[in-house]
Amino acid sequence: MKTMKLSSQSKSGQVLVLVFIVLAIVGGIMWYLYSTRSSTQSDAIRYGHDVIDRLVIKHDRSVLDNDLAAQAKLEMPPSQRDYLIQRFAQFGTPQEPIQIEDNVTFDSYFFSPHAFFTAHLNYPAQGVTLQVAISQGATKWLIENITMSMGNAPH
Repeated sequence: MKTMKLSSQSKSGQVLVLVFIVLAIVGGIMWYLYSTRSSTQSDAIRYGHDVIDRLVIKHDRSVLDNDLAAQAKLEMPPSQRDYLIQRFAQFGTPQEPIQIEDNVTFDSYFFSPHAFFTAHLNYPAQGVTLQVAISQGATKWLIENITMSMGNAPH
C-alpha cells in the first residue's frame, strides 16, 4: 500500500515538473516574439527616418538605387529618381525638426512588417508632404513607394 502512495505522489510531482517546463517554454517563446516585434518596430522607424533624412536633407540618390524594392524600381525609373532628388535640392533645407508620422503594421501580429511614414516638410517657399512606404525584405528593409505632394499647410 505504501509503495502505491509513493508512486502516485511521484507521478503527480513529475506531471507538475512537466507542466512547469511547458509553461516556461511557452513563456520564453512569447517573450521572444514580443521582443522581436518591438525590436522590428524600432528598426522600421529608425530606417524610415533615415530614408527621409537621406532624401530630404542629404539629397542622397543612392538610397533609391540601393533600397528600392523590385516593383518600386519598375515604377520609379532612374530619370524619375533623378527628378525627385533634384526637386529636393531645389527646395533647399526644410525647417527642422521635421514632423514625421510613423505607422508600423504587421501582416500577422508578429511577422511581415510594413511601415508608412508621412513627413511634413516646411520649406520657405511652400510646404511639401512626403510619404514613404517600406517593408522588410529577406535581408534588409526595402522602399516600396515614395509619394511627394506639394502645398500642405504648415505644421
